[in-house]
Amino acid sequence: MSGVQQTEIGEFPSAWEIGRIDAAFDIQQGKQVSKKNRDGERQRPFLRTKNVFWNRLELSDLDEMHFSEAEQARLELRANDLLVCEGGSIGRTALWNNEVEGCLYQNHLHRLRAKGNKAHPQFGVYWLWYAFDVAKLYFGRGNVTTIPNLSQSKLAELPMALPPLPEQKKIAHVLSTVQRAIEAQERIIQTTTELKKALMHKLFTEGLPDKAGRRQKQKQTEIGPVPESWEVCKVGDVAKIQSGGTPPREVVENWNLGTIPWVKTGEINYCVIHDTEEKITPTGLDNSAARLFPKGTLLMAMYGQGITRGRVGLLGIEAATNQACASITPTDEKRISSVFLYYFFEYHYEDLRKLGHGANQRNMNAALIRSFPLSFPKADEQADIVAALESLDTKTLLRGRKRNQLQDLFRTLLHELMTAKTRVHELEIQTLLSA
Repeated sequence: MSGVQQTEIGEFPSAWEIGRIDAAFDIQQGKQVSKKNRDGERQRPFLRTKNVFWNRLELSDLDEMHFSEAEQARLELRANDLLVCEGGSIGRTALWNNEVEGCLYQNHLHRLRAKGNKAHPQFGVYWLWYAFDVAKLYFGRGNVTTIPNLSQSKLAELPMALPPLPEQKKIAHVLSTVQRAIEAQERIIQTTTELKKALMHKLFTEGLPDKAGRRQKQKQTEIGPVPESWEVCKVGDVAKIQSGGTPPREVVENWNLGTIPWVKTGEINYCVIHDTEEKITPTGLDNSAARLFPKGTLLMAMYGQGITRGRVGLLGIEAATNQACASITPTDEKRISSVFLYYFFEYHYEDLRKLGHGANQRNMNAALIRSFPLSFPKADEQADIVAALESLDTKTLLRGRKRNQLQDLFRTLLHELMTAKTRVHELEIQTLLSA
């Protein structure tokens, strides 16, 4: 086909140059981190692989080390330098924009500096993102020892596709525009999350103001200050706690072609659960301690590594659970609702985690949940509190979906533009973003 060239890394327009990375970039590794190299009066900030993510730098935790005048002259970063991870997540790349004055870098990072006008730096970042992370073009090219790594010589010889410079700049602009849109959604999600956290604290310690706008008086309880008008009791006084079970795995009939959703602790994460990874059969339900819980049931993770234990979720479907999950069902929904309890437990997550027992993995049980102190208002105030918090959750959910759509769009465009399956002049970016 005219206008197309076949290369070792795929088919590209004949107007694109295919060459080694070191033809477009000067490559240099940083200084080795060691106790000996740390000692000295010229302490300077430097970047490690933990600071470098795809097209993003995390600079809140910079280390320092001694650099001589000669080392600083050789290794000091300049605007538009690329930083490429030599180990760990091989090839992960970000662009330096003089965020920290006089910053340098360690030997597990390669510094790429564009030569002449062959490569646009931001295009270079996106090319490496595509080649390493999306298309896996360089798979197996690193030096594979106990820990895979990418030496300077290996990086230098990697092939790279380079459109004409104006096209590189346009590709970089399109991809950067989508990334900025993703970041905008993430900022809104973060702001909404912080607002919800502050609102929960206010609502569960002060309640809603009265009709005249006056704050309620407070009283001290085991779980801190709460509105004076709120009822205080134990969870077990107003709710029934039950755990589930696991059908024997060795019995095929318990699992094969299962249709009953079966919830595990990892699926309980402050959300409405609409589907599960595993499903059991009616036989499995009968042959175990698992029981079927109706839609709307509040679930809590009683076991789990890390941050799982103490999390809550609501069933959006009828489902069974394993023994590490507890259902918490109000004995009188008119007195206290499952959704109010959901938000109450979310607010008291850290207090719940302190209930766990065990040396290696702190676990909870039904008795501990029953004994947990609870405070709640009358039904109408509960409903208003739930409505306020649900509105913020809905906003976060919608923004999360938009962010995910944009992330999918970014990866699609990254592949299409870097392979020339879509040419940048064919795109109307604002139309894509508003879709």
